[in-house]
Amino acid sequence: MTINQKSRIVAFDNYINGRWVKGKRNEVIESKNPANFNEVVGVVQSSSSEDVDHAVNSAKNALKQWQDTSAVQRGIYLNKAADIMENRLQEIAEIATKEMGKTIGETKGEVLRAATILRYYAQEGMNKVGDVIPSADSKNLLYTTRTPVGVVGVISPWNFPIAIPIWKIAPALIYGNTIVFKPATETAITAAKLVEVFDEAGLPAGVLNLVTGKGSIIGDYFLEHRGINAISFTGSNDIGKKVATAAINRGSKYQLEMGGKNPAIVLGDADLEVAAELVVNGAMKHTGQKCTATSKVFVQESIYEDFKSRVVDKLKSIKVGDGLEEGVYMGPLSSKNQQEIVLRYIEQGKLEGAALSYGGGIPIGEQYETGYYVEPTLFENVTNEMTIAREEIFGPVLCLIKIDSYEEAIRQANDTEFGLSAALFTRDLARSLDFINQIEVGMVKVNGETAGVEPQAPFGGMKQSSSHSREQGKAAIEFFTSIKTVTITPTP
Repeated sequence: MTINQKSRIVAFDNYINGRWVKGKRNEVIESKNPANFNEVVGVVQSSSSEDVDHAVNSAKNALKQWQDTSAVQRGIYLNKAADIMENRLQEIAEIATKEMGKTIGETKGEVLRAATILRYYAQEGMNKVGDVIPSADSKNLLYTTRTPVGVVGVISPWNFPIAIPIWKIAPALIYGNTIVFKPATETAITAAKLVEVFDEAGLPAGVLNLVTGKGSIIGDYFLEHRGINAISFTGSNDIGKKVATAAINRGSKYQLEMGGKNPAIVLGDADLEVAAELVVNGAMKHTGQKCTATSKVFVQESIYEDFKSRVVDKLKSIKVGDGLEEGVYMGPLSSKNQQEIVLRYIEQGKLEGAALSYGGGIPIGEQYETGYYVEPTLFENVTNEMTIAREEIFGPVLCLIKIDSYEEAIRQANDTEFGLSAALFTRDLARSLDFINQIEVGMVKVNGETAGVEPQAPFGGMKQSSSHSREQGKAAIEFFTSIKTVTITPTP
């Protein structure tokens, strides 16, 4: 990292084979603050296919030595990284807020979550990786072990620029893989800060490599590179399908976490104050830029007006502004493009007949004129067939849908191409158990918000939300390793 002393702009090179090196194109990409688009946060390399080759070759060359390093020793590196990350909490969180826009409280939470994930997988280095199996021949020793998949390509999104890369990198490392990391361009400086942590922890050269650049320049080459044995991707459905196609064509593993259109169901017996609080948190925190964000709420008719009133009161109390300012609940959207997308969806909702109950525009005030802000927005009179009820908006927009019964809510909630997360608010235990069985999602919440899951638990969805593998927790071993079945027969 270098710092221009006059402008205080940080500049990062690629990180390849344990060294910070400039890209072959000798071009850089600016990262701007979405809360003030006149502020340049820093610059990163605009890489080429040659840089990708360099990174992949470095990861391949480091693979054998890293595989031969005991998992216990690998865990020591992860624990060191966790300590460093906690020590640099404020620094990393501030950069992430400046690059992506979410509040400093949210980015601090991400840093701490990342440190927890590192410690979790450090401990995994001491756990078993196979089983002894009874053999039909009592003289045989029959067992399983696991081997790393090899060089892993990590493609991470901009919305969680700390936690998501770490929950891919940490398990990949502990199970003996080497990595080529291509972060989203919008938050590439944050990604470089994460790599600095591993460099400071003494990770051997070539084990973790960072290549920054535009997907339009290096994206397809990265996906199709035959030196990459597996790709773990989080992002849009369109790009996810390209990742899967490229991986199938070259016979490598792939893991996809993509979009969501996550419903909450509020029944007549629910604690309405709790439900309203958690629905608003799920929809508006991180400015709605979460694949697990609450997008639509099916509300039983008997309590609809009461619930809506509580939601509106909570939306009115939301302070919108620069995520570094004290008391701000909701920062800007991540970019001008994201702001334009969200505003288009709001207009589409009005055109299709939904009633705008709150928000729906850009906040008024001088402080909002140089940022990508959108008000917290609530629609009612929404039907499940409307665009805003079916497509992922990825912004602070919430839809209310009135329903007659629990059964109708389940039917409509399952009528979607997505299947990531869902929540039910009720005091009825029987309904809760039925909901767990009937809802077609990978993550189920009862009396909780749709967003978030603990670091030690599997994360992932169904339908078009996922490739049906799981990240985090013990489930991560299934993607980052391959099983070997071993039979040893004694010679006479």
